[in-house]
Amino acid sequence: MKTKMTFIAASAALALMVGAARADDAKTVYEKNCAACHAKDGTGNTPAGKKLGVKDYTDPAVQAAMKDDEMIKAIKDGIKDGDKTKMKAFGDKLSADDVKALVAYVRAFKK
Repeated sequence: MKTKMTFIAASAALALMVGAARADDAKTVYEKNCAACHAKDGTGNTPAGKKLGVKDYTDPAVQAAMKDDEMIKAIKDGIKDGDKTKMKAFGDKLSADDVKALVAYVRAFKK
């Protein structure tokens, strides 16, 4: 029984570490690929963000209007406005888990 409890505790600790590592990875991915337009704080208050009219991810109304599946599609496929690319696609650069972690990271900007 003691061995089983130790295994369960170790598994829980490992799951927490993996979750923390994934959050750090999402932050790194966001800062490398998204922050130039969306700002490190998610407000979109950058020259590129203002020019493109990006959403303020800190706004609860914006967060409520965004659906996870739409965010996943935008990250994977990018966003076009006619012939213009508003956001490049990252589907070939990020795994499905990375995309989901990135969505969770963006959700954390909500005030």
